Amino acid sequence: MRALANERRLQILDWLKDPRTHFPPQTDGDLVEDGVCGLLIAEKLGISQPTLSEHLKILAQAGLVRPKRIKQWTFYRRDEDRIAALKRAIAAEV
Repeated sequence: MRALANERRLQILDWLKDPRTHFPPQTDGDLVEDGVCGLLIAEKLGISQPTLSEHLKILAQAGLVRPKRIKQWTFYRRDEDRIAALKRAIAAEV
């Protein structure tokens, strides 16, 4: 739940839901299949790379995003199965 307690992390998850709408085409990696380059996410949020890395580390540890290395870059995409499971768990608590 800590992963979802931050507005920036929620924004990242929202953008990654439809990456082609929110990010420009990438030289390496497909926006949907491989994910979005961390640099593009940092730019869009207006934060530094180290700050973004911390946010994405928390999301990855929670299983909400999956990192993928391509060349020297790390790309991130949502883990839809894990997000659906979390939504079910939250709904069961209510």
